[in-house]
Formats: sequence, C-alpha cells, structure tokens
Amino acid sequence: MLKITNLHANIGDKEILKGINLEVKPGEIHAIMGPNGSGKSTLSSVIAGREDYEITAGHIDFEGEDLSDLEADERAHKGIFLSFQYPVEIPGVTVTNFIKTAINETRKARGQEPMPANIMLKQMREKMGLLEIDSAFLSRSLNTGFSGGEKKRNEIFQMAMLEPKLAILDETDSGLDIDALRIVSNGVNKLKSDKNAIIVITHYQRLLDYIVPDFVHVLHQGRIVKSGDKSLAHELESKGYDWLKEEAAL
Repeated sequence: MLKITNLHANIGDKEILKGINLEVKPGEIHAIMGPNGSGKSTLSSVIAGREDYEITAGHIDFEGEDLSDLEADERAHKGIFLSFQYPVEIPGVTVTNFIKTAINETRKARGQEPMPANIMLKQMREKMGLLEIDSAFLSRSLNTGFSGGEKKRNEIFQMAMLEPKLAILDETDSGLDIDALRIVSNGVNKLKSDKNAIIVITHYQRLLDYIVPDFVHVLHQGRIVKSGDKSLAHELESKGYDWLKEEAAL
C-alpha cells in the first residue's frame, strides 16, 4: 500500500529526514517511536503532503502511484488521512458541515455524486456510537472550546466517516486521560480492517497497550535505526531513548 524509499526531506535549509525506508501493507498497524526532534511528525507531514516540507531525495509510493506531484488535498482524496497532534479550531464551522464538505469533496474528486443527507446522518450516528459521542457534538464549532480528549475524539470521528485507506495518527495519545485514551483507541481498533492500514506515531508505550502494532520502528536523527514487533515498545519503555545513540552509530 505505502512504500517509502530512501526518503530525504527538509524544512527550510534544515534536513530532517535522512533516508527513510518503510513499507506498510493493508491490514497492518505500524508504530513510529522516537525522542523529540527525531523526525516523527515530519515523516507524517511529508506523507500527507504538507507544503512546509521539501522532499530532496527518494520516493513515496501509495498503491503504486508516486505521490511527489500531488497536493495534500489530492492525497487525501486518494485515501490518506492525517490526524493532527494539535487540531485547529474553526469557529463558525460545525462538525457536521465540516465532515459533510470533506466527504463530498472526496466523492467529487472520485467522480461520485454527493452523499444523500439521510445516508450521511445515519453513518454519523453509527460512528458516533463507536466513539461514545453525544449528538449535540455535531452542532458545535469544529474544535472550538473542545477539551483535549474531545479534539482527539473528533479526529477519529472524521477518520471513521472518511474511511481512509491509510490513517496516520500523529501523537493521538497526547494530553489524553485514561478514559479518553481507551475510547479513542477502541474506536481506532473497530475501524481497522484488512483493507486499510494505520501508522501510529507516539512517544509512549501506553498507547500501544490499546492499539497493538504489528511492527514498531524507532526513529532517531531522521533515520529508522531499529524495527521489531510490539516487544520493542516495551524495551523502549524500560531503557528510554539514550541507547539509540549506539544503534544509530552502527
């Protein structure tokens, strides 16, 4: 589904990614871990096509197509979803209208008619049940006045409605208490299928107790220095990240 080959990327004159190689197949969950400044969020932003970043070498292929010349919205229409670490507030735009616009723009890009309102409302109610969201949530302005947990729950709600092929969750656990973490994680797990894939970016092993990865990759100074199964996350929890300097030097 996703194949990243020798990816180098800059922000301004600073090189952040220094040769990333990663392959993600349908049905898989990959966790990306690493200390602050290692390039985790840069990697997610580059895959999603954020214009602040420049690819200087390498390729990102999604379902066999090179993404290099595609804008962020075009990548979204292809089925790539990015959950932001800090979701933006949009006063005056309700959750319902935002999701309606996002879905119908994607359908338009695929040559489909807008989704009928009754079908969309039915789907919204179903997905809200997955995430234990009250119906009043739909009429609120997007992320305005939301708690940290509500913002993250809203991001996963958007993911549920858009049904992306590849979902990238950038520090979804940031700022969540145990109850919110459980609800968000349960929603993600219910959305997982053999037709989609998920990349989870996190500092901490605790999220991976709820969203269990098939693979864990450790990013350090712009490179993946170690990969393994879920036990690698527990090793990081016990050792911290200092030992990565030795791994990176090999």
